[in-house]
Amino acid sequence: MRDKEGYEYKTVPYDHQRSAFEQGRRMRYQALLMEMGTGKSKVIIDTATYFYEKGKINALLIFANNGSYTNWMTQEIPTHMPDRVERNVVCWKVGGSGKKLQRLYDTLFVPEVMHLQVLVMNVEAMAFDKAREFALRFARTHDTMVVVDESTTIKNHKAKRTKGVMAVAREAVARRILTGSAITNNPLDLYSQCEFLSRGALNFTSYYSFKAYYAELQEITLRASGRKVKIVTGYRYLDKLTRDLQQFSFIIKKEDCLDLPPKVYERFAVEMTPDQARLYDQMKRTSVAELQEETFVTAPLVLTKLLRLHQLVCGYATDDDGNVHEVPHRRLAGMDDVLAEMSEPVIIWANYRHDLLAIANHLRAKEGMRKEDVALYFGDTSDQERIDIREGFQAGKIRYLVGNPQTAGYGLTLTAAANVVYYSNSYDADKRQQSEDRCHRIGQDRSVTYVDLYVPGTVDEKILKSLRDKKAMADRILISNWEELLA
Repeated sequence: MRDKEGYEYKTVPYDHQRSAFEQGRRMRYQALLMEMGTGKSKVIIDTATYFYEKGKINALLIFANNGSYTNWMTQEIPTHMPDRVERNVVCWKVGGSGKKLQRLYDTLFVPEVMHLQVLVMNVEAMAFDKAREFALRFARTHDTMVVVDESTTIKNHKAKRTKGVMAVAREAVARRILTGSAITNNPLDLYSQCEFLSRGALNFTSYYSFKAYYAELQEITLRASGRKVKIVTGYRYLDKLTRDLQQFSFIIKKEDCLDLPPKVYERFAVEMTPDQARLYDQMKRTSVAELQEETFVTAPLVLTKLLRLHQLVCGYATDDDGNVHEVPHRRLAGMDDVLAEMSEPVIIWANYRHDLLAIANHLRAKEGMRKEDVALYFGDTSDQERIDIREGFQAGKIRYLVGNPQTAGYGLTLTAAANVVYYSNSYDADKRQQSEDRCHRIGQDRSVTYVDLYVPGTVDEKILKSLRDKKAMADRILISNWEELLA
């Protein structure tokens, strides 16, 4: 498909994606404030391709968070970048070393190479000198377009990674930020994100003057030290902030995207902690050895092993006596990254009681969150509480409904939400389908985005494959070699 200026897309854009691209290809810097599920990544890839083919850039540097940076390399770029574009795509490995890896990195700096050089980096790495120096070298060597995906990761202007990303931005010929919301719960978060795009983009060259203008401040005296400090009690002039932001932004909500499919599926990768990875590998090897000793391996026996492995990637382990042991994990942090890109209210599904309680406690402990903002809907929820939760959620009084598909996945109408997070999945395809349909049913006039948290290379992926194929895990065990599920 070609547009009116002759640009040939690899994948056909939705109307809002075409509008964002047509606006952005005339701009050196742009904020894509597009709600999760509206396809920001495709717009970036089409823009980079256009700039490359017009001779404006010869390199693309993408900063993204833990859960999405590898997706750019394995899914987004192969799917949306036209095959006619010769490219070298390299993913920075955090903590990586060795001659083989160095040779891969060196391919990004081969002189007079006539193709697009693409570097994808975990934004967290920019807190470290080695990654910062590498990114700076890349940006200085080429005519580079620099992108920050989920740009709330650089909202803290004091953070080391933010300063590192800012230094790289100064070497770029084009810059983009991507985030799911415009004026967030804290409008002050916009300052450093927009400074990345261009110094003084919001008409302030100091965070403190920006804060003084837009924040309502109250001076208080700290009881312990007697020191006077100013705290934020509210915000003002937000209409002006929105107008200034619109000068260089493309803003869209899902409800305004009339041509989106009814369901949009995304996955968010969560890396295991070193302790978690060690325990997982140990448990997997033990499970395989125990099953190999069985005369006849049954589906329930394999499911029990898979259950233990799945609980471990979720952050806990249960011993033979039923005692629960916490394991350091990053799943709640991954959930936070996803929620930061979503408009509320949100449904969060989890398969285990331990997960449900951990999620609810985690959300309620957040600054500015009231207890009633988070509703827990599971086996222990009384009949009257269930009625109150259903009505409160539909009325917009509840920000997060944390539910168990076995309990809340049937019969409820929860069309107030257009965003759903699966923190942990059931093995049952029917329960998954039923839980999806709580908000995707009569009364829903928006596209619904479903995001699955998962740990790559673990039982998480096996479960997602079963659900995608609409098969129960037990059915897969009966028709497959069980060792493949534990591989």
